[in-house]
Amino acid sequence: MTADASTRVAFLPSLGRYPNDFATLMTSVASAGFEPVPVTFTTNGVRTLHDLAGQAAAALGNAGPPAHVVGHALGNRIARCLAADYPELVRSVTLLAAGGRVPPDDEAAVALLNCFDTSLSGGDHLAAVATAFFAPGNDAAVWADGWDGVLAEVQAAAVRATSVDDWWTAGGTAPVLVIQGLDDRVAPPGNGRDLVEQIGERARLVELADAGHALLPEQPAAIAAALLEFLSRC
Repeated sequence: MTADASTRVAFLPSLGRYPNDFATLMTSVASAGFEPVPVTFTTNGVRTLHDLAGQAAAALGNAGPPAHVVGHALGNRIARCLAADYPELVRSVTLLAAGGRVPPDDEAAVALLNCFDTSLSGGDHLAAVATAFFAPGNDAAVWADGWDGVLAEVQAAAVRATSVDDWWTAGGTAPVLVIQGLDDRVAPPGNGRDLVEQIGERARLVELADAGHALLPEQPAAIAAALLEFLSRC
């Protein structure tokens, strides 16, 4: 497959994190003939999710044939906002750990905040990462690092400043794949089920056992297989 704008795949990372979280998945995508486009978000001029969607649009050149978009956790909210604001840029949308309606449980919500608490000991920080992001028994040490608290604070404020209705259904007509971890406590599985039901025929749901909110380091082979099968049909 020859890479062009229609075979680009943009990768939008989670809250306060960077696109190297997608390293394994980007390798799989590149091996299949697609061109990975890692998107790094900044705090510059960010007030709402629409501003973050604008940064993703800029990474795609703001014009040209549409590209595939993959968003993880917060990145999936930005992906949906991108599809709503710039439908001409989006060929398909893949959402990993899609949340926004069904809230996290209280313990997981506190743990998510603690992932960005630099005052915690290494052990307490890793315990917070495990609680918020990983299914029981999975190794959270792979995400011990890579937490940008300043970026996370700005992004979280942007989420609060934006109506869920602006982005929830990933507007436009692009096909949507939702990949949800059955052990996700931050974005419980009900989010994916509700979203696919509301979107209707253009959406497909894949649920993965033994996967929490992190998903990417927990089930890399299953995610790559589902994504590549989806891309082959878009």
